[in-house]
Amino acid sequence: MTITITAFERSPDRGRGLARDMRVRWALEEVGQPYDVRLVSFKEMKEPAHLALQPFGQIPTYEEGDLALFESGAIVFHIGERHAGLLPDDANARARALTWIFAALNTVEPPIFDRALVMILERDKPWYDQRLSALEGSIRKRLSDLSRRLGDADWLDGAFSAGDLLMVSVLLRLKGSAILEEYSNLSAYVARGEARPAYKRAFAAQLAVFTAASAG
Repeated sequence: MTITITAFERSPDRGRGLARDMRVRWALEEVGQPYDVRLVSFKEMKEPAHLALQPFGQIPTYEEGDLALFESGAIVFHIGERHAGLLPDDANARARALTWIFAALNTVEPPIFDRALVMILERDKPWYDQRLSALEGSIRKRLSDLSRRLGDADWLDGAFSAGDLLMVSVLLRLKGSAILEEYSNLSAYVARGEARPAYKRAFAAQLAVFTAASAG
């Protein structure tokens, strides 16, 4: 059964690899599974056909036979459950990888994503500086905790796992910012993720969509 995922027809991340289909592409590349991509416009994302797959009108979605999934974390976990390469065989290590998936999406990502939105949507508001400062304080607290836990290890819990894939994906939104650069081990951690061949293939595939749309 062919796997089909959805992605932005014209990605707002401008080919930087931040749109969440990137996480699913990367996971599929890590486990060596081919997939098709159905591109959707912002208008199509709010129409009944897409809403039947993703009730919140977002991307990505994942279809395989009669299975339809949404939410990038759930999709990455499903891929790891079905195919070797993203989740450890040991039950305890597997449970810890799941914990890091939740940590990336529920603990580390929210203030990072909110910062990105504030910088785009609220720059002209009178509360902008105060709001940005508060978010960056929250981010630094999370990164300090994460940096201390990672230490000088390559990955969060032994071998690379879906937990690392999602954590690196979350931290990439801070790439090039002074905040991430304050934590040299986290900057190196992100660079290791980007250096993985599967990441490079996924990035190239997503960038090709943006490049084609820009040329059209």
